[in-house]
Amino acid sequence: MKAPQAKKIEKILETHGDRRTDHYFWLNERENPEVIKYLEEENAYEEFIMKDTEELQEELFEEMKARYKKDDESLPYFFNGYWYIVRYEEGKEYPIFCRRHKSLDNSEEIVLDVNILAEGEDFFEVGSVAVSPNNELASFSSDNVGRRIYTLNFKNLKTGEILDDKILNTTGKAVWANDNKHIFYIRKDKSLRAFQVYRHELGTDSSEDILIFHEKDETFDVNVFKTKSLKYIFIASSSTISDEHHFIPSDNVFADWTVIQPRIDDLEYSVEHYEDEFYIITNADDATNFKIVKTKINNCGMENWVDVIPHRAEVLLEGFEIFKDYLVLEERERGLLQIKIIDEKTQESHYLPFSDPTYTTYIGINLEFDTEVLRYGYTSLTQPSSTYEYNMKDKTTKLLKQQEVLGGKFIPENYISERIWADSRDGETKIPISLVYHKDTKKSDDTPLLLYGYGSYGHTVDASFSNVRLSILDRGFIYAIAHIRGGEYLGREWYEDGKMLFKKNTFFDFIDAGKYLIKENYTSSQHLYAMGGSAGGLLVGAVANYEPQLFNGIVAQVPFVDVVSTMLDDTIPLTTGEYDEWGNPNDEEYYHYMKEYSPYDNVEAKDYPHMLITTGFHDSQVQYWEPAKWTAKLRELKTNDNILVFKTDMSSGHGGASGRFESLKEDALEYAFLLKIDKKN
Repeated sequence: MKAPQAKKIEKILETHGDRRTDHYFWLNERENPEVIKYLEEENAYEEFIMKDTEELQEELFEEMKARYKKDDESLPYFFNGYWYIVRYEEGKEYPIFCRRHKSLDNSEEIVLDVNILAEGEDFFEVGSVAVSPNNELASFSSDNVGRRIYTLNFKNLKTGEILDDKILNTTGKAVWANDNKHIFYIRKDKSLRAFQVYRHELGTDSSEDILIFHEKDETFDVNVFKTKSLKYIFIASSSTISDEHHFIPSDNVFADWTVIQPRIDDLEYSVEHYEDEFYIITNADDATNFKIVKTKINNCGMENWVDVIPHRAEVLLEGFEIFKDYLVLEERERGLLQIKIIDEKTQESHYLPFSDPTYTTYIGINLEFDTEVLRYGYTSLTQPSSTYEYNMKDKTTKLLKQQEVLGGKFIPENYISERIWADSRDGETKIPISLVYHKDTKKSDDTPLLLYGYGSYGHTVDASFSNVRLSILDRGFIYAIAHIRGGEYLGREWYEDGKMLFKKNTFFDFIDAGKYLIKENYTSSQHLYAMGGSAGGLLVGAVANYEPQLFNGIVAQVPFVDVVSTMLDDTIPLTTGEYDEWGNPNDEEYYHYMKEYSPYDNVEAKDYPHMLITTGFHDSQVQYWEPAKWTAKLRELKTNDNILVFKTDMSSGHGGASGRFESLKEDALEYAFLLKIDKKN
């Protein structure tokens, strides 16, 4: 079967006097039958090329699926008189939201059975479920397209009746006021930016809803939430580099909204409430790695902020949790997360002990104030996700739940994890890499190694366990995460050095990590593979242009690859809010810098690695046409016979297929692709 080739239609794009010719610009015509035809031809070609792996894909899918407990349920948590649980039933794809009154021994009430709602749908996702303060009503949101545009509905939990109230075009989140009859929700604009907060009164038509807040700055979006104390409702308006918060008492929906601190460029802050004060985590006063301050509720401008946890240059403060007698901090030092407990009475402090060389830990769901017990999570590359209960007074730990790995083959001791530091090209920077492999896997020129990266938005990819990943570890692969600049693994400066006009550091760090792994004899170029999704797809796309011979194969998931055209089009979802991450190409300096690394703009006539590219037709974050155009241009220009396959899921969005196990088929395809091309060598 011959590879598809999209037709070429010349489109001249001129910016700042610079002319780009985009022959595949027309692929952004979502309703054009020729576009659909091309995507379907690519899907057929992918099936043809990967046909010899169908049995392997099925084998991988079944073994991945077999590791999961079919009738699993979440750890119960207690809130407002009820124990809440999310569970799955064997043979069903979607969750069931349940609760039990006061005791886990009492009869179960089903709040929402998503399996019933999803009947007949190709795609279905619940955004959120929120129960009213009096426990009698629930809001729930759903998306049956994959564009992350949610419809809000309401259910009477006493009768099981779905109410007539229906609100379209929301972010999916609803916050109940304490009167049990008003909720606050967020609408999206035409570019899918969360930009307006409305108040809805149950029993009224949504056309009568009251606009509470309108964010007119297109680089900001909005969120609405209730404090842990349940006493205040907040509207947070945020860009990449600044925040503004307004609040009202939860029991007075008609109160005037008070601003904590008006927005200032480069001032970030988020807020939690305790007694008569707000606790705020912020980068004010050059606190690059953040600090915690507090202020009185009735006098909360930043001139009144008092330091509680001062800024430390060597420690990134990521989050905190307030209890009656304790303050708990999430800190990151030298890349590793730590949980610090501070006794507010004695001011004594201590850290929870962790022993893996690379791992993830986090503060869990802690809804009670007056308690000595902290819930926290822990996982590593060799240890399944676990939830612990820690008594902050007695300093004792109890395991509440650990992710089960079924099938009888997984033993943590059979796997080895490491953290190493790669040399970068500048001779000074060290790039952390987390690795895991089976104890029987030998490091050598013939050892396949999958290098994963992201490196944007300050998002850190920490070392965590994966049921799915076992399928390649058990087949002799080493798995590695490159903690490159653009994330916050080594603090806020690590992020700042990988964005805007320093973005190329992200790509060079990934390349240097790959070269270091080869130098240290973990693998060779013939067996080195790269994987990244979304902004990580940009990463591997740029790397394919810079160093096409370094990797034998690349998996690009929903890749953001048409950077210049996307960032110039402010009608595309998320574009305007991204200016603080990539720069605004309407500024000539940023335009030319972006153009130098944009994967689509830099495809050339040369050899490229084997490539698997995936997308979702309804993707709201990276539009399907970006990878479609990139594929078409690669097909036109690449000079070797290496595999290039492109798969579009016609019924999903940015997060892939819905349902508990359907997404495993995507994982099975990716691993089958890697195993197929590695076998060629």
